[in-house]
Amino acid sequence: MKLVPVALAVGALGAGVSLALLRMIGLFTNLLYYGRWATSLVAPSISNLGAASIFIPVAGALVVGLIARFGSEQVRGHGIPEAMENILVNGSKVKPRLAILKPLSSAISIGSGGPFGAEGPIILTGGAVGSVVGQLLKLTSAQRRALLVAGAAAGMSAVFGTPVAATLFGVELLVFEWRPRSMILIGLASATADAIRLGMSSAGLVSPQPLFPVHSHAQLGPSGLIGAAVIGLATGLGAWVMTGAVYGAEDLFKKLSPYLHWMWWPSIGGLVIGIGGYFQPKALGVGYSTIHAELLGQLGIGTLISLVVVKMVIWAAGLGGGTSGGILAPILMMGAAIGGLAGHELAGASIGTFALIGMAGSLGGVTRSPFTAIVFAFELTHDSNILLALLIAATVSHLVSVLTLKRSILTEKVARRGFHVMREYMVDPLEATFVREVMDREFFTVTSDQRISKVYSAAPEGSSVRRQRLFPVVGDTGALEGVIPWSTILLHKDDENAIVKDLMAPPALITHPDEILRRLADRMVSESVGVVPVVSGQDRNVLEGMISSFALLDARSKHLEEERKAERILKLRNLAIRTSRDKPEAA
Repeated sequence: MKLVPVALAVGALGAGVSLALLRMIGLFTNLLYYGRWATSLVAPSISNLGAASIFIPVAGALVVGLIARFGSEQVRGHGIPEAMENILVNGSKVKPRLAILKPLSSAISIGSGGPFGAEGPIILTGGAVGSVVGQLLKLTSAQRRALLVAGAAAGMSAVFGTPVAATLFGVELLVFEWRPRSMILIGLASATADAIRLGMSSAGLVSPQPLFPVHSHAQLGPSGLIGAAVIGLATGLGAWVMTGAVYGAEDLFKKLSPYLHWMWWPSIGGLVIGIGGYFQPKALGVGYSTIHAELLGQLGIGTLISLVVVKMVIWAAGLGGGTSGGILAPILMMGAAIGGLAGHELAGASIGTFALIGMAGSLGGVTRSPFTAIVFAFELTHDSNILLALLIAATVSHLVSVLTLKRSILTEKVARRGFHVMREYMVDPLEATFVREVMDREFFTVTSDQRISKVYSAAPEGSSVRRQRLFPVVGDTGALEGVIPWSTILLHKDDENAIVKDLMAPPALITHPDEILRRLADRMVSESVGVVPVVSGQDRNVLEGMISSFALLDARSKHLEEERKAERILKLRNLAIRTSRDKPEAA
């Protein structure tokens, strides 16, 4: 509860920083391509510069390389894997200078024609703001993580006007848990950022319209939904190509390591961007106007083909070279182009509708976040009639991506740095298992008046002792009086005067049969205890069993059995016989 006001503040700060980043991108684009001082977000144009425009991305990439070399290497890349790495490895601690250097380098990179989106840098910048706020307070790593993701979601919400998708994005991709302690903070920060955006739109500072306003489409019929499935298949294969292109380019640049410092790699990527942009200028920059034109069905087949090819080549070269920029806008552009191309051959909807479906399918396949893709596409357009088609396309694309790719474009980079990212949310088997289900009911007990030497002689041999490791001391009524470790018995086994009651101790922990294993496991870790007596009864002192850390593995084996053991419960023949027997007899 105490972090709710902090989350609101992070939402406001994230919104301010993110909207400022958009202004910076507009400033550099206007300066470099139009020679004017303005902050409005415009598309790069080569009409005034001709062939000289090829060198603008080169110059911008050179500056980014210098910032990375002498400022912070984390400004390289598209931002989301870097945010993941900070969460997984650095305890959600982001260096404060990254909150300045990342937006600056991204604004230069995108403003100089880089074919990237602003969302990745916005996410990392907003996350840096949340992390810095968290570091100023006395918080746990989990609390800092929630604030980092809250800042990231706030930035995305403020720029795109997609508070629900931003919250889902934070949960699906960044926070690595679905728990109230994080979701509440992320949702509140995202809502705060969008409220600030709405306030700015009423003041005329930003547009109140969705980012890509389109005419509401009619509900799709069977042919349109089949087309959505086809586009899902195409964008799923496109996800495989896009991911392979980015990391293939990265591998090629790594081969330059013996000959050229990585600081210069962005400039090489910038040259590829400049040449590609000279032949297809619509592929340069964030491309929001181009995406909107795709969704309105205003681009022809030749333009769509060149967009897919050129955008993928220059985008992969730029990211592979290590420049700074996001991936969502390029994915949306290429996905919309794939959908638009398929729309020329499919029936049941307009070309623009299929472009919108392709946009969601591509995002769902490349990032493997289908729910975010569906809601994101809806909030970007406010077209509610398309939701079923979006669900089909994103799901099919996700299926193809899972079958063709080991990891997504986001987690692959983190995995290459030696860290494992778990993206599948499931019920913890420890949360679904009670102590009574796995406790040992057969165990060795001793009495307080026994000699240690006699206990040692009577103790079971082999794995039973290693598994129990702690012997309960019980009275005549079965009540637990204390415990004595096996290590103590080994130490005093040759002392004929040593008696159990002189060496036993109260149990560090006790549990009861109805306790959830997750709660018990947390207590065992906290107290560094490996074996715990299980007691019940009105006074909670009647010994029922023993539970050790091995039982936690037993719970896991139960879960694996549910996943792997296949059995046929009903057979058609037996079902028919039972059905006939259940019929009432004729009068």
